[in-house]
Amino acid sequence: MTKKSKRSRKNREAFDAHEVTALEAGVTQLLGSEPVKFDETVDIAINLGIDPKKSDQAVRGAVSLPHGTGRSVRVICFVKDPTKQEAATAAGAMEAGDDELVKKVQDGWTDFDVVIAAPDMMGQVGRLGKVLGPQGKMPSPKSGTVTADVETAVREFVAGKVEFRADAGGTVHAPVGKRSFDAGKLAENTRAFVAAINAMKPATSRGTYLKNVYLSTTMGPAVQVDPAS
Repeated sequence: MTKKSKRSRKNREAFDAHEVTALEAGVTQLLGSEPVKFDETVDIAINLGIDPKKSDQAVRGAVSLPHGTGRSVRVICFVKDPTKQEAATAAGAMEAGDDELVKKVQDGWTDFDVVIAAPDMMGQVGRLGKVLGPQGKMPSPKSGTVTADVETAVREFVAGKVEFRADAGGTVHAPVGKRSFDAGKLAENTRAFVAAINAMKPATSRGTYLKNVYLSTTMGPAVQVDPAS
């Protein structure tokens, strides 16, 4: 049996997993928990009233958070035009290219977070499905990662645009900031993210759509937040 640390026990004693709080109160409670020695990520998990097995109830997209995520995002860009390659690099892409970059990823290089692709590159990028798919990095028009305007897409994701996708259990996970953010910024980022999810409610979804919303830090317990707040 794993022995829990004093910090972990203290946090769990202070948090009621069944208590539902308003957003501001939940963020304040989260930031008041015992910290660790690094700047933890604050994550959101939303349980949705969807059937993820049905294609018409897929929830996937991207949203620009008002205050970013607080972490450095490594972006690569697949694009043929040399001028657009230069523009993508200038916008913050760690690498931009076509055939050579495709081969590099095909050979196993995955040290990046987000993949942007121009539409005319998708024939080649599609062959990388076995590499990018399992890591959730395959570019898609729905998430804004397949676009002719690669420069703008790179700039947005480097600045903190967040991709999201409902998993097999109908839950969406994403970072909404860092513990070092003040409560106001975390609340604003959370509202922006929930609003984006709300706007994507499938027409065929029935009953309660936003079932449960949880916020947590990397090493801390979760706070359940009232979706209406």
